[in-house]
Amino acid sequence: MANQKTTSAASRSNEPRAELGNWLRALREAQGLSQRQLAEALDLDYYTFISQLETGRGKIPSARYRDWAAVLEQDPKFFMKTLLSYYEPEAFAMLFDESNEN
Repeated sequence: MANQKTTSAASRSNEPRAELGNWLRALREAQGLSQRQLAEALDLDYYTFISQLETGRGKIPSARYRDWAAVLEQDPKFFMKTLLSYYEPEAFAMLFDESNEN
């Protein structure tokens, strides 16, 4: 029984990353890039990293946010803010949720 609770909790916590993965895939496809082409443009060793991100596993290193934004033709601040909303929702809410301001 405990295993089922752990599994469902883990899948719930993965849902935002899966949504983010869908967003990243849409951005990549809008640029007409394959996963391999995106990996090459970002000078990544393995294109499978793109697949992992797009399926909700893994995380873009923060030092590379600007590179990703450039390749996907996104405003760097908007791109980083979107990533933060998925990767660190509590921090995002503290920084940007105006209803939580004191």
